[in-house]
Amino acid sequence: MVEILAAVAGASISVAAMGAMGFTRRSDEARDAVIRLTEAVEHIATQLSVLHEDIKIDRKETYTRIGSVEQRVSRLEGKSRA
Repeated sequence: MVEILAAVAGASISVAAMGAMGFTRRSDEARDAVIRLTEAVEHIATQLSVLHEDIKIDRKETYTRIGSVEQRVSRLEGKSRA
């Protein structure tokens, strides 16, 4: 009878230990997933920042060129009226 109780107690302890190890492993996996996702979001934010700067530079160049074209058109319109 004592052997049966010892076997049941040993099995219970083993199951509890395996459950705790599984919980710890899942917790570690979840923590790693959060870290990976956080780094991915930071990388995307950096890339968006770079894209924003590129768009600003491109827009400035485009408006500069449009302004130059407007001035040329105005001069041509002035010559054609005179």
